Amino acid sequence: TGMQETTQAAVIAESLLKEVSKPYKIDQHILETSPSIGISIYPHDGPNVDELMRNADIAMYHAKEQGRSNYHFFTESMLITAHEKLKFEKELRAALQKGQLELHYQPQLHVAEKCISAVEALIRWKHPERGFITPDNFIPLAEETGIIHELGEWIFNEACRQLAAWKKAGIDNLRMSINLSVKQLHSKDLVKIISTTLANHNLSGSELELEITETAAMNNPELAVQQLASIRELGLGLAIDDFGTGYSSLAYLKRLPIQTLKLDKDFVRDIEHDQNDLEISTATIGLAHSLGLKIVAEGVETEGQFEFLVAHQCDYLQGYLFSKPLP
Repeated sequence: TGMQETTQAAVIAESLLKEVSKPYKIDQHILETSPSIGISIYPHDGPNVDELMRNADIAMYHAKEQGRSNYHFFTESMLITAHEKLKFEKELRAALQKGQLELHYQPQLHVAEKCISAVEALIRWKHPERGFITPDNFIPLAEETGIIHELGEWIFNEACRQLAAWKKAGIDNLRMSINLSVKQLHSKDLVKIISTTLANHNLSGSELELEITETAAMNNPELAVQQLASIRELGLGLAIDDFGTGYSSLAYLKRLPIQTLKLDKDFVRDIEHDQNDLEISTATIGLAHSLGLKIVAEGVETEGQFEFLVAHQCDYLQGYLFSKPLP
């Protein structure tokens, strides 16, 4: 109390960060923690304790997002962001109930056989006011709020329903590729959900492939190895998505029961003009093949990219050159 300048709060926050970040010796163990501090100041940030605490809490979460061991002052824009996030979450829950979600499918070309061998299922949210919203704009929120489990189950069921419908229409030998989030990968119910959904649609595991990001696989490597091994026992194919963009350990990657690597579109985009991307793409294709894995190049948009990837024996190609994702 009696603070004359807001900078005094920053001095106290700095002091707290320094003290709380010091190692603790408990029994024979040295433990460390990384605090995140949110600051709200009366009366500008709230007229009462409840509002001040709420706004400090919002600021604290922003401090966490900056990488922990950090402090952040509350601003009005943070409150607007928090309200927007809450509104977005309610709308996403409603979208699941009201049938506003749909899957679009992007084909993968089998280079050697010159045919479409698989499709990747990509979710779209048909918002009544904002139109189609791509997954980049709502999947992180779904992960944060826990809706991802319900959403993931819907995606898996809908993709399997569509594949079964295509089979009934006489379209055979098509594999369905479905993305799996880190929260789903860590769910104890995942294997049961997959098994039940396959049975419900009379599909075999070999007709499906699950894609996980490199970052998701490395989030808890031991658990990822266990979960993916159980999924593999059901016959599903497994792919590492966005390969080369995360912080992976090749020692762990070789333990994962995967069959496919996906070369990220960020590397494919500039292979005609950027020597680094060309070298990374060439090395990744070589690495995959030396490990006995297939490789899919994403984001193929030009003839030049196509010719380079075919010449370097990339197994599958995916991108706007062939087709955008379609309903």
